[in-house]
Amino acid sequence: MSDHYRRSADLAEILSRIDDVSTEGLAPLDQFHSGGLAATRDLARFGEIKSGERVLDVGCGVGGPARLLAREHGARVTGVDLSPDYIAIARALSQKSGVAVDFQTADALALPFAAGSFDVVWTQHATMNIAGKQQLYLELRRVLAPQGRLVFHDLLAGEAAGDLHLPVPWADRADESFLIAGPALRRLLGRCGFRERFWQDRTAATIAFYAKSAPPPAAAPPLGTHLLLGADFPIMAANLRRNLNEGRLGVAMGVLAASPLE
Repeated sequence: MSDHYRRSADLAEILSRIDDVSTEGLAPLDQFHSGGLAATRDLARFGEIKSGERVLDVGCGVGGPARLLAREHGARVTGVDLSPDYIAIARALSQKSGVAVDFQTADALALPFAAGSFDVVWTQHATMNIAGKQQLYLELRRVLAPQGRLVFHDLLAGEAAGDLHLPVPWADRADESFLIAGPALRRLLGRCGFRERFWQDRTAATIAFYAKSAPPPAAAPPLGTHLLLGADFPIMAANLRRNLNEGRLGVAMGVLAASPLE
């Protein structure tokens, strides 16, 4: 794993800044993806997450979506991430907020779970650093129950030609970013044992979300993604917006049912 995800503030400092442990109160920090809290709630609605379902959040970050699914939908959630620092923060935030989620450090390409362990595999902005996408989706399919489903929200390669403006929130360098275009992803998912139930292009909605967002204050707010990505986060966020506006990035949500491999 690159140093990109190794620059979070100390856990004690992060916890000292928290005075509201509600879903809304933690959202500036733990909804670590475009669209924020509203996007997570949209995805949970599209994915029809139900009480008691076994959900695996792959690339869970510091656990915001996982806690939402447990708190608002009654799901039994396990979150995995390659970053030990993020898992430590996720566990501390869950303990502080009283929301039961099992968090583990794990590699998405070699998940430590038996086949068919989960009803839902959930990912939000978790695949951009993974080059081996076929291996990834075959592994996600492996841990899904026969009637399970994949529920995702991802950044994709846009339609415009040209390299990304860097750094961005998931990569400092071009060799850390592995985006796939929407049509190619849909074909790949079919080959990896998924049948599409729902697909929504979220690019325009994401651009609108950022356009409506308040400009960053002169001083960093007490709680926010800058605590996870360090002093360069304003540059990363500006480049994310620029890449979206120039068509270099796309965004999609999807729900796919587990099906036999092609």
